[in-house]
Amino acid sequence: MRLILLVFFLALMPAAGAAPDGGALYASHCSACHGDKGGGGVGVPLSLPSFLESVDDDFLAKTIRYGRPGRVMPAFSKLSDAQIDAIVGHIRGWSKKPAPQFSMQPVQGDAANGRELYASYCAGCHGADGEGGKGTGVTFSRRRDLPIIAPALNNDGFLAAVSDQMIRHTLQYGREGTPMRSFLVQGLTEQDIDDLVSHIRSFATQEAAPVKSPVDVSDTIIVAESSYTLEETVENLKASLVGQNFILIRTDTLEHGLVPEGEENQKEVILHFCNFSFLFDALVIDPRVGMFLPCRVTVIEKNDKVMVTAINPLYLSRLFNNAELDEFCEKMHELYSAIIEDATL
Repeated sequence: MRLILLVFFLALMPAAGAAPDGGALYASHCSACHGDKGGGGVGVPLSLPSFLESVDDDFLAKTIRYGRPGRVMPAFSKLSDAQIDAIVGHIRGWSKKPAPQFSMQPVQGDAANGRELYASYCAGCHGADGEGGKGTGVTFSRRRDLPIIAPALNNDGFLAAVSDQMIRHTLQYGREGTPMRSFLVQGLTEQDIDDLVSHIRSFATQEAAPVKSPVDVSDTIIVAESSYTLEETVENLKASLVGQNFILIRTDTLEHGLVPEGEENQKEVILHFCNFSFLFDALVIDPRVGMFLPCRVTVIEKNDKVMVTAINPLYLSRLFNNAELDEFCEKMHELYSAIIEDATL
C-alpha cells in the first residue's frame, strides 16, 4: 500500500527539468492586465488576430523582458529565458497562423521627410514626440470604440524590442480592429513608409525625457501625533480639508460595518473626502488609482495619544509603472501631508 501511494505522489510531481508551463506563467504574470484569454484590459489585447499576425516571437519575448519604462508594462527581469519563451508560446497559441518572420535588416529612408509625414499621419494618436496616448487603456481612460491606447513609439523598451521590418509591416498593412489603418490604403508610397520608419527609429538617438525611477520610500503610511484631543483633531481635519478644496464625504468610526452596531470603538475615526476634479483626472490616467482615492484619513486615540494616519501615495506609486500617475501620487502626498500637519500642530 505504501508503495502504491509513493508511486501515486511521484506521478503528481513535475519531472525534473520539465518545460515551464506557459499557461500557468501567463495566468500569474500577464492575465491581470491582458485578460485570461488575451482580450485586453489595462494591457493591450494580445489575442487580436491582426496583432498576432504582425508581431514576431522575438518582439513578444523582448517586450516581456524589457517592458515599457514609465508606462504600465513592467519589465520581467527575473523570469528565465525558458519561462519567457513558454509565455510567448502560450500567447502564440491564440493564433491559427504561424508567427511572422521579420529580418533585422535596417530600413533606409529619409528621416526628415518621415518627420513631416509623422506629424500629419501619426502624431494625432501617438503624440508629437512619440510619447503615446494618455491613460492605461481600460474603458474609463479611452473611447469605448478603441480597443487600445496608442503605444509610445519613443519608449526605450519598444525600440529595443521592435525591428524596422516589423514597423514597416505594421505601417503597410495596419492593424484590423484598431484605429491603426494601412498607410498604403491612405495613399502613402512604400518610400514614404520607409521614411516614416527611419523617423520612428530616430527616436532612439534623440535625448528622451528622463523616466523617473520609482520613489525610494519604505513608509507605507503618513503618520503624525496630534497635540489636540481626538474630537478637536477631527474638527481640525474637516477645516483643513475644506481649505485644500476637498469635499468631506462622511465621518465614521473605523469599525463601522465590521462589528455589531453600537459596539464600534469611538476612539477610532475615519474621514472620507474627495476633490472630484482631481479624482477624475487621476482615474483617466490610470483607474488603479482607485486603490487609494477617494481619500481617507484615520484618527486614533490610544494610550493617551492621538495619532493621525493616511496611506502614503508615494509608496503606492511604485506599484504602477506609470510616470504620468507618479505626478498625481506626488501631489497627493503633498496634500495629505499639508492637511495632517495643519490639523495636528
